[in-house]
Amino acid sequence: MSNRRSRSRHPGFNSTDLSDAQIHDLVSKLQRLIPQLQPPLTSHQVSAAKVLKETCNYIKKLHREVDDLSDRLSELLATTDPDSTEAAILRTLLM
Repeated sequence: MSNRRSRSRHPGFNSTDLSDAQIHDLVSKLQRLIPQLQPPLTSHQVSAAKVLKETCNYIKKLHREVDDLSDRLSELLATTDPDSTEAAILRTLLM
């Protein structure tokens, strides 16, 4: 998919709408969200490419964690008596 097409699907994010300063600001905000890029681990300026790469890695890690937790929850639900208090609590938490 071209850059133009992917950006056109997001209102307010056309290539002409973002200045270099705005892109830098967005990358800086993204960097602050990624644990691997938090100070004191990174006391120096990190490239935008590194921020984007680490962001992708972090999102993949979060997806794996969600999958693992989903599997564990499925196993727990499968071994829990459906009429038990524990099952009722789990159902409440899932809603």
